[in-house]
Amino acid sequence: MPEEEIHGIRIHLDRVLAERGMTLTELSARVDITVVNLSVLKNGRAKAIRFSTLSRICEVLQCQPGDLITHDSV
Repeated sequence: MPEEEIHGIRIHLDRVLAERGMTLTELSARVDITVVNLSVLKNGRAKAIRFSTLSRICEVLQCQPGDLITHDSV
């Protein structure tokens, strides 16, 4: 069973980026995080995220953490 199914955390970065008309590359430049690290997050493969990183992403995307991350009950 994939780990994402075990913990039930879903990342919606791709949806929020599409809603904002922003690319991963543009977000990377604006928050000063590598495209590779953002891609790992976007694809649900990240094992953790720093609050400072999450805060910068939310500032740039003008959203709340709950717009990016949800939990599905298992």
